[in-house]
Amino acid sequence: MLSCFCNPVCRLRIAVLSFCLLVFTFDRVSAADRLTGLHSAQVMSQSMPWIAQEAGLFKKYDLDFRLVFIPSSPVATAATLNGDAEIAVTGAIGNVRAYVQGFTDLVFIGGVKNFLTHSIVAKPEIKRPEDLKGKKVAVGRFGGNTHYFTIQALRKFGMDASKDIQTIQTGGGPETLAALIAGNVDAAGLVAPGDAAAVARGYVYVINGFDLRIPYGATQFVTLRSVLNKRGPVIGRFMRVMAESATIMHTDKAFVYKVLGKYLRVTDTKILDSAYQTEIPALERRLEVRDAALQASLDEIAPTDPRAKTIRPQELIDRRYLVEMEKSEAFSK
Repeated sequence: MLSCFCNPVCRLRIAVLSFCLLVFTFDRVSAADRLTGLHSAQVMSQSMPWIAQEAGLFKKYDLDFRLVFIPSSPVATAATLNGDAEIAVTGAIGNVRAYVQGFTDLVFIGGVKNFLTHSIVAKPEIKRPEDLKGKKVAVGRFGGNTHYFTIQALRKFGMDASKDIQTIQTGGGPETLAALIAGNVDAAGLVAPGDAAAVARGYVYVINGFDLRIPYGATQFVTLRSVLNKRGPVIGRFMRVMAESATIMHTDKAFVYKVLGKYLRVTDTKILDSAYQTEIPALERRLEVRDAALQASLDEIAPTDPRAKTIRPQELIDRRYLVEMEKSEAFSK
């Protein structure tokens, strides 16, 4: 997966991606510190940079922040290691895998979502998990959050995703929803607000992931230890922005709906209500990264890379900013 770190062609590809992928360039402030971040999914749990931008929080903390969308865990991890982004809002698995393979400069400094809330939504005639046997089930990307959820969820119902279903990779959440609506697949692994959008169109929940509470680092804040050494105060201000964004996320539903409507192009209040009610209880109000969430990734990697068995989740985490913000009551602002 990470062979591209050593491949000059792939490194060039990553550099090109920095310009060619969807880039949000936020207001420039001459005295502000420039910071580049990336996110890997257009979902509610990764929406806090959008909230911060719309609320003027980057400007408040003198940050000139640019957010790049990279819908691929391996490429996102490679971009972080390559220095193309200094902070990542992304799933844990690609970063944990890289750490296990020796890229120990990676470090988790906070979390947004530590268990999966995906669901499997299907055509109305598919009513039970067993009915998925032999069917086409869409996921965003192989090895990504929806793929992992689908594997683990079916396992809880005595099924083997590698044998019992045909897994179709679509590229991302919006593409997965589109494939389901177009009839190209029978079911799909989706997360808010995509699952609610599918149900609003007549599809049904076959497996509700929130009830399963599968531990997983679905959305985390990741950077490099070398970046912390060079730009620690700047990353600290970014985390304070995220703390205030988390407060808005949990207390100002109308503002959140406005942001999601702009960036996800979802304006149906019923869909937003359903997504918000499902997702908010799973989002960390105080940006905590849970050991169990990272352990789940280590356990997933261990069968193919025994080095994962020797690593403890605490080795991957630096809680300095979480501790500082607790002391300063930043989460109460």
